[in-house]
Amino acid sequence: MERRFNLIKSDFEKHEKRVLPRFPFCYLTFKAEDNSRVYEVKDISHSGRQLSVKDSDHNFKNDSAMRGSIHWLGQVLDVSGTVKWHTSNRLGVEFLKKREVQEKVQSFLQMENMVKRLKPLHKVGSGLDLPAKLKYWLRSDGPVELFVWQHSDGEMSKCQILFMETFVEWEDGHGLKTGRILSKRVVESPLIDEDEWVFQLDQNIDVAKLDRVKELLKLITAELLPNEVKEFLMRQLS
Repeated sequence: MERRFNLIKSDFEKHEKRVLPRFPFCYLTFKAEDNSRVYEVKDISHSGRQLSVKDSDHNFKNDSAMRGSIHWLGQVLDVSGTVKWHTSNRLGVEFLKKREVQEKVQSFLQMENMVKRLKPLHKVGSGLDLPAKLKYWLRSDGPVELFVWQHSDGEMSKCQILFMETFVEWEDGHGLKTGRILSKRVVESPLIDEDEWVFQLDQNIDVAKLDRVKELLKLITAELLPNEVKEFLMRQLS
């Protein structure tokens, strides 16, 4: 099982992959205005969102207009956008570049909102099969995911923080890496739900990415992540 979570290098320079656990439920959804169909929001950023389609009979094509509302644990965002790409089970939708739309999206995706919706999945208990060395797992549906792993002796071995399009990783003995999330796909496995993430690594550590992640960590409460763990991560990111 440990092999699954080790670094896998791709054939592309400075592109790397990680296979990470996937939570099977998502509370971030989009309800289309024209057909009342509800889609799962797999990824979201200030520029757009990726929707999961349960079947392949959708009628959307590239450059199709798409209106509706994003729902996230009681919060609702009415948005308009344009389909930029599609497959049989995914849609990539860009938010309209109008000022009022951009302002609403910025407000909806405030860092404080994301932190309020973080769930400590390591505390879920029965029904979620966690990898043996995964100590802490925080998830805020599409925008934020944080993994903290441990050695066999209980000491922290590495962490991965996925924040919007940003990727930051620290690993014991290897140090820091920063990069941008390029893609994510479901890995079929009979043992555990997993996603394969592809990242484009920065040639040099991107300090701006580290600062954003540290700002995020500062907002996380001790109920979600023990203070000593948060302080350790802050030191490594500095």
